[in-house]
Amino acid sequence: MNITIHQHIAKFVMMIPLTASAADAMLEQRIERLEAMLSSTQYHDDQRTRFGSYGELHLNKLKDRNGRDKDEIDIHRLVLFVSHDFDERTRLFSELEVEHSDTGSSGVVVLEQAYIEYTLNEAMSLKAGMLLMPVGILSETHEPPTFYGVERNPVETNIIPTTWSEGGVMLSQHYQNGITLEAALTSGLSTTAAANYAVRAGRQNMSKATAVEAAYTGRLKWTGMPGLELTATLHRQSDITQGADATAGAATLYETHAVLTRGSFGLRLLYAGWALAGSGPASAGADRQNGWYAEPSWRLSERWGLFARHSRWDNRAGDVGDSRYHQTDLGMNFWPHPDVVVKIDYQHQRAPAGQSEYDGFNLGLGYQF
Repeated sequence: MNITIHQHIAKFVMMIPLTASAADAMLEQRIERLEAMLSSTQYHDDQRTRFGSYGELHLNKLKDRNGRDKDEIDIHRLVLFVSHDFDERTRLFSELEVEHSDTGSSGVVVLEQAYIEYTLNEAMSLKAGMLLMPVGILSETHEPPTFYGVERNPVETNIIPTTWSEGGVMLSQHYQNGITLEAALTSGLSTTAAANYAVRAGRQNMSKATAVEAAYTGRLKWTGMPGLELTATLHRQSDITQGADATAGAATLYETHAVLTRGSFGLRLLYAGWALAGSGPASAGADRQNGWYAEPSWRLSERWGLFARHSRWDNRAGDVGDSRYHQTDLGMNFWPHPDVVVKIDYQHQRAPAGQSEYDGFNLGLGYQF
């Protein structure tokens, strides 16, 4: 920006005849006025406002033992990102998502996050607004080039449940030994008996959301060793139905995970479990809901990677019958560019009796910028 100003000044000076020494003072004043005028012009070269996006296209070729096959191609999601730095301490983050291309059938347009972050000091920051909940691996980082598999893993989808947004505030404290502590006070889930108290059905997406009961979340993360992340999260709300069901009560989520990267080898391990109080969830077997997965991966090169994943989850783990799902995924990612990915995987699923059980191939294309 200074080079541009000086170029304008130089051109201006060359146009002024310097034949009289009496004009020197006037010339100096005019140069100062011109420099002040050019300095006040807003060029926005500091890039305080940034735009971004991510999206993914999925092709599913899955067979169901009950005959409800899934042969589908879908723009699963396209997300637009806007951020703005008001100053060195205050900034805005927002994401607007379009799912399934349009709103004519199952498609929706939703706000995924929109919050103000304020830096209190070098180690502490505060967020307020619509936040992605600090639970699990994918909740806050779920752009397609950052994970293996066409679809997001079923444990974080059905148990945590990613992606999960709430309104509230979150305080983050970072320590030099690699420890990060986070505490959040937010709105909560609101599930129902009609949905068998499944936690995923309780997401309200901040659309005139019922806010009878608040939720509290605490997360401890350690990244003190290069290539290793260890995290534990506790989330609790006093009523999982927001006062709508007298037979339901408090809900507590326990989540822990590890992410390891050693050269070309990667490993993700995660466990998440809910405990729901009340006779209503107990009668549906939903008083316990849990799941885990293990995902080793091998980065063959900068462009190619292989992975395997085994997942188990159960949203009615408190019942006496078999309600647990098992799924094994094997696949490959190809990155023609670090921010563009092509994915293919094969999934084999074992479902409870009478439920859809999908086996087959998935193909995906994703990007981020």
